[in-house]
Amino acid sequence: MGNPKGVKRDGSAMCALEQRRKDAAVLLRKGLSQAEVARQVGVSEMSVSRWSHALKKKGLTGLRAAGRVGRRPRLSDRQRNQIRRVLLEGPEAHGYSNCLWTLPRVADAIRETCGISYHPGHVWRVLRHLGWSCQRPSGKAVERDEEAIRRWKRYKWPALKKKPSEKAEPSFS
Repeated sequence: MGNPKGVKRDGSAMCALEQRRKDAAVLLRKGLSQAEVARQVGVSEMSVSRWSHALKKKGLTGLRAAGRVGRRPRLSDRQRNQIRRVLLEGPEAHGYSNCLWTLPRVADAIRETCGISYHPGHVWRVLRHLGWSCQRPSGKAVERDEEAIRRWKRYKWPALKKKPSEKAEPSFS
């Protein structure tokens, strides 16, 4: 029993779809034709035909939502919370020389914390599930003098910048 186009498989939508199947079952049991049930519920006749068959074979349990789809996650909610705490402590607290979490480092942290090995190329899925996103360091030197840079850009750079000569032909490029 598929979903209508554009309907994702989340809990609330699944309940609504299951309720629609149950409404159709009530109408079918009242003796309405499959075509009439399809019109009233707003689905195709083929869907009602499948539901009718499931209703005859398994009763109302045959119309229940399929539930979770796909592979079960390797990390439990408790383990994900443990990893979140480890990541918030920072990489320096776990023996790394700088304050950057890289995918291989996160994979090591998961292996040490939970005993589950992830390939570094797939760790981003875990991070995304935790609400983390890819960040790049700004790459600015700590010794940087912002005021000196501003002065240089304002006074030195215009004097050094190449200017078109006044005698030259205008450039159209």
